[in-house]
Amino acid sequence: MKSLRHCALSWALLLLLQPVALSAVRPGVAADVARLQRWAVGSVVSREAVKTFGEERCFVACAIDSGVMRRITGKSYVPNPHISPSDLRYLKLLHVDVKGQVRLGEMICNARIAAELVEIFRELYRQNYPIERMQLIDDYDADDERSMSHNNTSCFCFRPVAGSSRLSRHALGMAVDINPLYNPYVRLLRGGKRFVQPASARAYLNRKAHFSYKLTRGDLCHRLFTERGFEWGGAWQSLKDYQHFEK
Repeated sequence: MKSLRHCALSWALLLLLQPVALSAVRPGVAADVARLQRWAVGSVVSREAVKTFGEERCFVACAIDSGVMRRITGKSYVPNPHISPSDLRYLKLLHVDVKGQVRLGEMICNARIAAELVEIFRELYRQNYPIERMQLIDDYDADDERSMSHNNTSCFCFRPVAGSSRLSRHALGMAVDINPLYNPYVRLLRGGKRFVQPASARAYLNRKAHFSYKLTRGDLCHRLFTERGFEWGGAWQSLKDYQHFEK
């Protein structure tokens, strides 16, 4: 795929081969380009800076390097017989928040869906589809509840399905949760009670209400994922997982 680079060259070497002449741009833009070069996740950058830096360099998939391994080991990743670091890819992605600000994001996923996710998130960026936050769940010590409560969009985390011993598709890097605070997981329990994740998302259970970051059937995000064969948790019958797309 033209939108995907598997980082056969290191990121640093890529920058040397395709340098950005910071002296030729405005100081504010130069500062943003420097953030792009460092890939300072969560930072806000200008579209002019993205254009100067090169949009294609902002949507890449890389092998898991030693720096990423240090971040995830003992958190989202533990040695196991099901998936190894070589099966995973680290993605660098841009996303746009509800204020229209361009932010630097990151994600780890299974290598099998890396190219598709790069394409999906690049199109979401181009169409200004709002995603508030996109960083590794390891920044939350791999605590899914904390990450979801912070409305963090993420993919890989080696963990079981909530309330069971069965491995989640997230454990294989084959599922993505989009804006999870506003698109919660809901399961009806005995006695009529509802189990909601994150627990702070009860205000967003009414899917007919209007609020920011709501994911709905037929919207751009839903179409881009389902057109590529991802299953949407919002269409499930026994429970609803409005944030969730999986293969």
